[in-house]
Amino acid sequence: MLTMPQFGLRDNLIKCELLKNEEAYTYIQNFNFFLGTYNVNGQTPRESLRPWLSATPQPPDFYCVGFQELDLSKEAFFFNDTPKEQEWMKAVSEGLHPDAKYALVKLVRLVGIMLLFYVKKEHAKHISEVEAEAVGTGIMGRMGNKGAVAVRFQFHNSDLCVVNSHLAAHIEEYERRNQDYKDICSRMLFRQQDPTLPPLTILKHSIVLWLGDLNYRISELDVDYVKDLILKKDFETLHNYDQLKRQMDEETVFVGFMEGEIDFQPTYKYDTGSDYWDTSEKCRVPAWCDRILWRGKNIVQQYYQSHMTLRTSDHKPVSSLLEIGIKVVNEEAYKKTFEDIVRSLDKLENECIPSVSVSQSEFHFKDVKFMQHRSETLKLHNDGQVPCQFEFIQKLDEPAYCKPWLTANPAKGFLAQGASIDIDLEVFVNRSTAPELNSGQQQLEDILVLHLERGKDYFISITGSYLPSCFGSSIHTLCQMREPIQEMPLEMIHRLSMLSPSEMSIPCTEKALDIPKEIWMMVDHLYRNASKQEDLFQQPGLRSEFEVIRDCLDTGTLDSLPGSNHSVAESLLLFLDALPDPVVPFSVYQECLDCSSNIGQCKKIISLLPQCHKNVFNYLTAFLRELLKNSAYNRLDVNILATIFSALLVRPSTKQDQMEKRKTREFFQHFLIQDSH
Repeated sequence: MLTMPQFGLRDNLIKCELLKNEEAYTYIQNFNFFLGTYNVNGQTPRESLRPWLSATPQPPDFYCVGFQELDLSKEAFFFNDTPKEQEWMKAVSEGLHPDAKYALVKLVRLVGIMLLFYVKKEHAKHISEVEAEAVGTGIMGRMGNKGAVAVRFQFHNSDLCVVNSHLAAHIEEYERRNQDYKDICSRMLFRQQDPTLPPLTILKHSIVLWLGDLNYRISELDVDYVKDLILKKDFETLHNYDQLKRQMDEETVFVGFMEGEIDFQPTYKYDTGSDYWDTSEKCRVPAWCDRILWRGKNIVQQYYQSHMTLRTSDHKPVSSLLEIGIKVVNEEAYKKTFEDIVRSLDKLENECIPSVSVSQSEFHFKDVKFMQHRSETLKLHNDGQVPCQFEFIQKLDEPAYCKPWLTANPAKGFLAQGASIDIDLEVFVNRSTAPELNSGQQQLEDILVLHLERGKDYFISITGSYLPSCFGSSIHTLCQMREPIQEMPLEMIHRLSMLSPSEMSIPCTEKALDIPKEIWMMVDHLYRNASKQEDLFQQPGLRSEFEVIRDCLDTGTLDSLPGSNHSVAESLLLFLDALPDPVVPFSVYQECLDCSSNIGQCKKIISLLPQCHKNVFNYLTAFLRELLKNSAYNRLDVNILATIFSALLVRPSTKQDQMEKRKTREFFQHFLIQDSH
């Protein structure tokens, strides 16, 4: 395989021209890709996978095999460690088509979501630039019980990306699934071999293959009518009520993707070990949860089917065979095109200096809120005589090209002569940047320096106003505020934020609150409405609902909190995560580790905390013990709550290792076990 030129401005100029003239030196050759998806419900392989993986008469050129719910144990969830990875990988390798030899190119796994990528051995030498990534979309956007894994690679002259995702469950949660899809698309970033180029997103690839348990359900039909349509094999009528079809028709998700005709019965939910529909108390409506989609040119689906004979799980596996036209290089034509480009570039480089025009040099972001994405577009146009390479560069004595609440996307790149590019200037205030903005120590102000290689620098001014929030404010500060934070004068907020705990204890006109009213509102709401809520603190809420809850807490506009129980629960976790000094302060973190096995010492540490921190700790642990009394309904146990809350309440100012995580969990468990029965 002929390699592209290396890095640097001149190399990128040549690369750009080669891509523009690709048709002059490539031709299309078809290869067969087997795509398979299987939610195995935490089971171990009990039967051969041959009926699924070797369903084609001829061996495929590629295998992309995705699993979900590989392991449902707490250990897999919290520590991303499972013996089932090896068990299922062995079952797959034994199930591949017997008439060809395959090489495993990549395995990538996030908790129970695993993707295996195999290629016929004779094609392996034509694969390059292999990168794998994972994105968790579980609670707080971090937990990996939901999310996606992906592999991107170059095959001959085509770039491909394969995604295996497991989106949010439950029939009513289609908006959450849409949000998961968008999060995966925006957060899945693959680094490029050329360090001067920005990371690649999924949708930047010319071919995208997407499979997985997408979890979209059948809406508006009762279970008996659905089963009747299935008996009649009237899949066309049934498909009209499929949530994924409706969302794609409305162009809410998977815009530009294709899916083959579904002429097989729904793949979920069966009684494990059988072909019978779910007979449990919940009696789930059958649904096509498990799907395979694609995006790109020169792709023809050979088949799309489920495999009813496999009965290990409550899902049935699905497979598709795609014939994909790959761009293959004609080496003689490539050599001639390359030489022509180099000759013309030599002439241009000697005569011209790069130049761009910018659409505007000043941007203002008004009323920015905590965890609210805001963006403006900077348009760059190459008005010079030569292609150019641009990059936002660091200013003197600064660690990065911009402040941590700001990003430019892309931050560097390449612009052909006469071409334009839109650069998104994004402002996002998170738990790291909110405290100093709340306290007035930082403002939304920055200057970006846009540098052209061999050209001049351009200066872009960024300003904005930040609306202070209880998220990212300290426990001490919030206990001094009887009014919602946005009802208070900025100078007062800044003054209270800068006071030390000892200064705050000096009597003033109004007595401080025992705990921040915002914590009370969220916990009280959950205590009254969500004590029996299934999967509380494990299932994420909706971002749109979080924004309304945040505004409600910051402005005091509503007496009761809006949104679902899951959205309020996630808001509480985000609040605790954003505290500048956690409930158990950084200063005693090491003591907590040292005495984690001694319940008496653990209690002593808490008894000596500053009063408002101690109040919050005792209030939260009392609430969690109440939740444990309803574990038969909410499916919570001491392990789950200790793992989630210890990571927020007892955390260091730097990164934790696994041993520290186990010790903080042990420390916190002491306070959940007492009086829980």
